[in-house]
Amino acid sequence: MQPSMQQGNSAPLKRAMSTRHLVMISLGGAIGTGLFLGSGEVIAQTGPIGAILSYFLGGIIAYMVMLCLGELAVHMPVSGSFGAYAKQYIGPGTGYTITWLYWLTWSVTLGTEFTAAALLMQEWFPDSSMWMWTLFFGAFVFSLNMISTKWFAESEFWLALIKVVTVVAFILLGLLAIFGFIGYQGQETAPLFTNLTAQGWFPEGLFPIFATMLIVNFAFSGTELIGVAAGETKDPAKNVPKAINTAIFRLLIFFVGTIIVVTCLLPHQDAGLGGGGISSSPFVAVFQHIGIPYAEDVIRFVIITALLSAANSGLFAASRMMWSLSYNKQLPAVFSKVNKRGIPYVAVCVTMIGGMPGLLSEQFAPETIFTNLLGIAAFTMVVVWMSICLSQFNFRRQWYKQGRKKEELGFAAPLFPVVPILGFMFCFITCMSMVFDPTLQVSFVLCLLFIAACYASYYAFYHNKA
Repeated sequence: MQPSMQQGNSAPLKRAMSTRHLVMISLGGAIGTGLFLGSGEVIAQTGPIGAILSYFLGGIIAYMVMLCLGELAVHMPVSGSFGAYAKQYIGPGTGYTITWLYWLTWSVTLGTEFTAAALLMQEWFPDSSMWMWTLFFGAFVFSLNMISTKWFAESEFWLALIKVVTVVAFILLGLLAIFGFIGYQGQETAPLFTNLTAQGWFPEGLFPIFATMLIVNFAFSGTELIGVAAGETKDPAKNVPKAINTAIFRLLIFFVGTIIVVTCLLPHQDAGLGGGGISSSPFVAVFQHIGIPYAEDVIRFVIITALLSAANSGLFAASRMMWSLSYNKQLPAVFSKVNKRGIPYVAVCVTMIGGMPGLLSEQFAPETIFTNLLGIAAFTMVVVWMSICLSQFNFRRQWYKQGRKKEELGFAAPLFPVVPILGFMFCFITCMSMVFDPTLQVSFVLCLLFIAACYASYYAFYHNKA
């Protein structure tokens, strides 16, 4: 029976999403700064072949994590999913911490999306203010989340569609240029695949492939939004596995296809952001060389759309984590209040504050703030992924101990226990890569302190109530 949704109650959230919405929310969360901006940095640091391997490996890791998530989400489709799984299958303190970490991941990501979008708008309007654009974009995303779950899902579908179409067009035009069907920078044929190995197979060595895995995994983050949305999805046993497979394979094609096109058409040293500002995306350079009119403006618009789409998904995800904590009596009851449209409006309002570090870009170095926010968001995301793998591993062991069979599960991740073990190990190695990156060491320490504070607060205030 559908629970009543009267103003101010703490009822469960409405199930209003279909597979179409789930897939686009997942793609929308993933195709953002990690692809349009982060991909250039990975290519510059690893070289062409290294970047292709990095993104392919990142896709495999994401797929292993999503298989684990699919099994858990079908068995227990709840909003605030990762925290609920960690609480039940790892421990209540870890469940509490994971919920807060995922909230931090997306609330901080709001800061990176708004900061990047504001910087891009400043390039169109040089005399305009960073904080003005940050507030404008914040209000836009806030409005989309406050109207209704169905409206949020529908708006995310169309926002995500813009960037999906752009990525597909980029790959198709890039391939036409690579094979000489269209002109490229005044040449009859583009360099074909010569750029891939022009300076050797791994011009920067093998180590950067692992050192950049944090950026790559962050690029795939957002796929796990399927698990968050499972609690608001119609027929999760059917829609969740279908959405996971569809989203992951599309992302692999989009990401690896994009990297192949960029590395074939640009020298790898030119792919990074360098000193050209945050909008020096490899997408812009390739489109300009192909001769697309107003390429820079077109890509700037698409990147802004992508950033807002990712922020839209992020605000949805983070607010559901806060709702989950309150619903489980680990935050004051006010945070789980929902309005007559089924929106946890207090949680949405408070989570918006996470986007406010973007305002600091007015006074401080935007690139530094952007890098550190990205580092925090990426690290916390990968820790959440580790918890998904461990939760599924423990869940399946309990399932077998109860005398149950794999065939009885609504959806079973294949190759148990290899998939959760490998997924966990790769994610752990990715986390440790932060230690070797001087630009991310501060973020690493801050994340460890946040995790310690979460555990400390749980055992100080909630342990005896659990």
